Amino acid sequence: MKLVKLFILLFSISIGAQPIWQPAPNIYSNPNGQRFDDVFFLNENLGWAANGYYARVYKTTDGGLNWTEQLNENDITGNYYFRNIEFLNEDIGFIGTLNGTFFKTIDGGVNWTEVTNISPNPNAICGIDAVGNSTIYACGAYFTPAHIIKSVDSGDTWTFIDMSSYANALVEVLFLDENIGFAAGRDSNGGIILKTIDGGSTWTEIYNTNVNGEYVWKLQTLVGNNSIMFGAISSVAPNNGKLIKSVDAGVNWLDFESVETEIQAVGFITENHGWMGGHTTGFQETLDGGVTWNDLNIGNNLNRIFIINSTTAYASGTTVYKFTEDTLGVEDLGQIDNQHLDIKIQTNPVETNLEFTINFPSDDNILIELYDINGKYIKQLSRDIILQPILKGYNFNVSNLTSGAYFIDFHNNSGRSHLKFIKK
Repeated sequence: MKLVKLFILLFSISIGAQPIWQPAPNIYSNPNGQRFDDVFFLNENLGWAANGYYARVYKTTDGGLNWTEQLNENDITGNYYFRNIEFLNEDIGFIGTLNGTFFKTIDGGVNWTEVTNISPNPNAICGIDAVGNSTIYACGAYFTPAHIIKSVDSGDTWTFIDMSSYANALVEVLFLDENIGFAAGRDSNGGIILKTIDGGSTWTEIYNTNVNGEYVWKLQTLVGNNSIMFGAISSVAPNNGKLIKSVDAGVNWLDFESVETEIQAVGFITENHGWMGGHTTGFQETLDGGVTWNDLNIGNNLNRIFIINSTTAYASGTTVYKFTEDTLGVEDLGQIDNQHLDIKIQTNPVETNLEFTINFPSDDNILIELYDINGKYIKQLSRDIILQPILKGYNFNVSNLTSGAYFIDFHNNSGRSHLKFIKK
């Protein structure tokens, strides 16, 4: 009997110690469904988080238990959207924005200065990856055109690489070493993954979703095994996004349907156990490599899952989340209705002209695209740069469309959404 009781006790302790996703304590939680766009850690304890729309940077030195605000938009001139953050070492780090500005720190984030010696100046930085002792790659932009910048001297000098012959838009770079790496985004056929083996001089397409309008949004290689790769496919209504997976370093790919359209974040701790999430969901967990998914009912508006090891990971969403055995004791905000833009269609059904207004609360970038009811891309209606808060009207002649239902897709700095209209 004593042995049975001891077994039950040990089993209970083992079950209770399983890591789970929890909101990190002592960090700003965004209102209105806005999100932290990125989180980056050098080790289990030292990390930074970039708060997108609110343009703030936070640092932790104790594994996300406490956070210090290092930078906010009041410390720098102009309005910015912080898309990503990456550090080469404890001192040298970078912030990519969606506003044509790139920042660097050489003191661990205490002070940040604008990088001004890139020619031509990139219109946005959507993805950054530091590799080796001194090499940094960065890419952009989700709203076109596609480009990569590269430094081999810790960010002192930069080379601009025009990627328009390979892609329309890039949102992610992932390098295995200084020469071998991947870039992900979109071309005129669909979501793409490109590969280089010569440090970005030449690229080869190794994957395409072949659904125009989709993006390959995030990439991950399994910790300890670079041959196993994962990607998140952000799709267009009414289609769901997908998980893509390769076990041979990107030569062949399998795809698995996920649970929402705008899947963006992806992170796996084993070949079969991982999570995805996007603008309208929190953590979706799979234990069978993406065949089935379970909603964990935690998290919201996820963009990055950063894996440390099999028991520790971090993620960026409406707040910062930690996968840990410890009890953090913070209540999750729950699912929030993310209204990225205030859009009003003037009349629906539409006879000749599609008219609507968008209330932009700040400067922004936006792609407005037209899709049929099955999610097939028809054309781009507008690529607009918003320089200040404005209520702006749009008017497009759609008299050549056949009668039926259509989707307008709106992709701005804060997310992607769609509206359906009927053409008479």
